[in-house]
Amino acid sequence: MFLEKLRLDDRVAVVTGGGRGIGLACCEALAEAGAGVVIADIDMDVAEEGRSYLRKKGFSAEAVRLDVTASQAVTQLANALVDLNGRVDILVACAGIARTGTPAEDVTDEHWLNVNDVNYNGVFWCNRAFGRHMLQAGRGAIVNVGSMSGFIANRPQRQTYYNASKAAVHHLTRSLAAEWADRGVRVNAVAPTYIETPLTKYAYESPGMVEAWLRDTPMGRLGQPHEIASVVHFLASDAASLMTGSVVVADGGFTCW
Repeated sequence: MFLEKLRLDDRVAVVTGGGRGIGLACCEALAEAGAGVVIADIDMDVAEEGRSYLRKKGFSAEAVRLDVTASQAVTQLANALVDLNGRVDILVACAGIARTGTPAEDVTDEHWLNVNDVNYNGVFWCNRAFGRHMLQAGRGAIVNVGSMSGFIANRPQRQTYYNASKAAVHHLTRSLAAEWADRGVRVNAVAPTYIETPLTKYAYESPGMVEAWLRDTPMGRLGQPHEIASVVHFLASDAASLMTGSVVVADGGFTCW
């Protein structure tokens, strides 16, 4: 009974930023649980590589190009996928950018808007577009990828703009969850620690940064994409049927201190 709740057979899942890193790991986790996965990524080559990777494992996967900052394109994709499949059961809003290291007083308007356009606006455009169809169907599960940075001020790197964008994602998650709970749509988020992905590659080029992160992490290591994908899989499944509005922190204990 309990393990069956983790199965996602015959469900359709869309993962933004699904071509690499945490996004691709989420695609693999959902596909392994039985879902048909749509990899939506701004880089079509990366999306197609992800599709090939999953298909070689025997999973059902499609690839589409999506710029999450283009609200009309997001709506068009949601409509097209529902027309094609009859529904979309799961949305994982994973697309995001970092661009860390700039002191707050030196952040340009363009920098601020760029980060928030992807990390916050893009999440809302996707939640809104796919959420509409889920509300019409009377069921659905959305998992937004936030960050532990939405709860803290990071060190040693300076990233006020990133932290603010992720805090906004967390509160958006709670607000949508409250609005949509009585109509069958659950909205949750995961807040990861530093994960070894292309997004954190910059840290290895900054002397002492990774070492500082590890000192601040009780587990003493960075996270891996599959560790976040496991949380996303759980939140997307019926095993989390009572959970909505939750922001699950997966940080190796980082925020304990």
